Parts: sequence; C-alpha cells; structure tokens
Amino acid sequence: MASRSADQKDSRESRSGGPQLDAVSLAIIEQLQEDGRRPYAAIGKAVGLSEAAVRQRVQKLLDQGVMQIVAVTDPLTVGFRRQAMVGVNVEGDVESVAEALAAMSECEYVVMTAGSFDLMVEVVCEDDDHLLEVINRRIRAVPGVRSTESFVYLRLKKQTYMWGTR
Repeated sequence: MASRSADQKDSRESRSGGPQLDAVSLAIIEQLQEDGRRPYAAIGKAVGLSEAAVRQRVQKLLDQGVMQIVAVTDPLTVGFRRQAMVGVNVEGDVESVAEALAAMSECEYVVMTAGSFDLMVEVVCEDDDHLLEVINRRIRAVPGVRSTESFVYLRLKKQTYMWGTR
C-alpha cells in the first residue's frame, strides 16, 4: 500500500481546482519548459512512455489549458520598443475591469493583486506614443478604472518560464 505522501506526489490538483496532474505529466511539462521543440520520442525516453503516449498527454494538457507551447520573442527585435507594467486601481468590480484590459491586444499580462494596486498589467507597445495612447485613451477609459501608475521598462535583465513544477 502506498503512503499518503506518495499518493499526493503522484496525483496533484492545482490550487485553482484544475485538472489533476500525475508525476509523468509534470515530468513532460518540465521537459517542454526546457525545450518546447523537444521531440516526443526524446520526452518519452526521459519519462518512460511511448512517443504516442507523450503526444496524447501533451494534447490533453493543451486542451485542458494547463500549458501552451509558443515561441517566446524579445519584443525589441520584433518591433515593440516600449514595455511597461501598469498598476491599476479600480472602483467597483475588479473582474470586469480585468476582463476589459485582458481583451486589449497590447495587454500581455493581467493579474489581480493584493496591495497597492488592484491589477498589474504588462503592456507591450511599438513606442512611447503608442504607450501613451494605450494608457491614456484605452486603459483609463475603461469603466471602473480609478487611477493608474506606470513603470516603464528601461532594460529587461531576466525573463524565463523555467520555474518547473511542484
């Protein structure tokens, strides 16, 4: 009979109540975090599954929204010369403001927070004029936005998606 801690390690539910991930699924995710283009056969060797089984697991993880496999670019090299984190204070329903901001193509990251701001929003723009237009005419125009504070990025020192799994 397996111990309770071993059971918990092999079958986990996300804190948000999402899908349960066993140790093999977590290992597949870690393999793809290291190299999103790693062949399924190589992943299978590392985690003890066939290529077909890995393909099925990856598709299930994608379908469940557990992960995405995307090309991560440096915004500067693809024409976006201005990035900023925008702190947003909200009057009323934070969820509706978050949804409105998430619908804006320039808002790459929207998170509800505790602390000085109700929302933190990462904005990626072509230049300062574009950033001004997004903040002044679009973000501040969303009903419920009370105030904003912008933190313009001067230099990005680290950006990684290699936090592994727990």
